[in-house]
Parts: sequence; C-alpha cells; structure tokens
Amino acid sequence: MSSFVVVPASYIYLLRDDETHGPQVLLQLRSGTPYMDGHWAAAAAGHVERGETAFAAAQREAAEELGITDVGLSFEFTMQRTQGGEPIDERVDFFFTARSWAGEPRIIEPHKCAELRWCSVDDLPHPVVPHEAFALSRLGCDQRYLSHGFDN
Repeated sequence: MSSFVVVPASYIYLLRDDETHGPQVLLQLRSGTPYMDGHWAAAAAGHVERGETAFAAAQREAAEELGITDVGLSFEFTMQRTQGGEPIDERVDFFFTARSWAGEPRIIEPHKCAELRWCSVDDLPHPVVPHEAFALSRLGCDQRYLSHGFDN
C-alpha cells in the first residue's frame, strides 16, 4: 500500500433566508483559476496553511475572498474525497456554514471570481463543482463525515 499526501481545505457557505425564494446560499462563479473554471462554488474556500486550524482558515478565507469578518461559523461536516482513480492527492475538506458576519460580501479577487450570487439552495445554478454539489445537498444532514469519489 502506498502513502499519499492529504490536502486539507476549508469551505464557507454563507446562508440567508429569503421570504420569496426560501433558503439561499452565496456562491461564486470561478474564473481564471486552474481548477473548475466556469463552475459555481462556495463564495469562500481555500487550503488550510501549515500550522493553521480549519476553523482559522475559514475565517481567513472569508476575509481574503469576501472582505467580511466576525463570521459566525458552524461546522457542518468533513469530506474525504478523491477523483475516481485519477492520480491526484486525496483531499480532506472541512465545510462550514454561517448566517452572521460583519461587512457586505463582495468580490475581493476579481482575477479568480467572475460573479457572486445568492442562489436558492433548492435551485442551484449549473454547473456546480461536483463535490460541492454533493456537499450542498447534504447541508443540515447531521452526518459529520462524508466521502466522495471512492468506489466503495
């Protein structure tokens, strides 16, 4: 059995309730990145840096990508994922939601994000990054561990 590198990342889904459209999530349209350009994804996400907790990474990414602070993070679940036998490092993703924060979310990195949009959780735009579509479908499921891309 060979060892592999695990790459950790934190994802933040900002949520709000809309009287007309029901629960909504803030998503970004990826653009100018080497991964999944043209796909919708969490408004803020990124790798956990050496010596940093997943929680601290989520707070940092929210500030760096959306210009918001004091994000009231709630841990949802951890997802272990791979890409069906492709030679990529395995990933461990930490998913958080938030319903409170300071500041107005805005695009801070226009070279990586073409648009921010509040989307109905029940009617997401297409395409969504595949493992994130799975994660969004599992929000509030009370499972703390998910896997994606494995055969078993």
